[in-house]
Amino acid sequence: MWSQSHTLVTKEATKEQMWKLFADVNNWHTWDNGIEYAKLDGAFEKGNHFLLKPKKGPKIKIELYETIPNKKFVDLTHFPLAKMYGEHTFEDTPEGLKLTVTMTVSGVLGFLWKKIVAQDIVNHLPEEMQNQVRVASKL
Repeated sequence: MWSQSHTLVTKEATKEQMWKLFADVNNWHTWDNGIEYAKLDGAFEKGNHFLLKPKKGPKIKIELYETIPNKKFVDLTHFPLAKMYGEHTFEDTPEGLKLTVTMTVSGVLGFLWKKIVAQDIVNHLPEEMQNQVRVASKL
C-alpha cells in the first residue's frame, strides 16, 4: 500500500465554504483545470457515485465512500486490481482551517496505478489546494 498527504492551513476559507465547494461536484470544472467535467446525480453523500473526466484521460466512476458534512469526505476509485482513496479533511485549529488530502493506493497493481495516476495528483496538491481555498473563500 502507498499513501501520501499534503496539508495546508488557511484563514481565507471556512470548513463550510470548503464543503460547499466540493459538494457542488457538477461545477468542479470551473475551478479544476485538470478536468473536463464531473457529474453527480443526487446528493453529495456516502454511497453515491459521480463521473469524472480528466483532460488527459478516460472518464472514471468514483464512489463517495464516506461523507461527514463540513468535516471529511473520502472518495474511492476502482482500478483493475487496485483501489485509490482520496481522503479530504477540514479541521478548525487556532492557526486556521487545516486542510489535509491523503491519497492511498492499495491492491496487487497498486504500484502501477500510483505511477499512472496517484503520484501526479499528489504532485499537484499544493497548487490545487491553494486554488480551492481561493475559490471557496468567495462562496
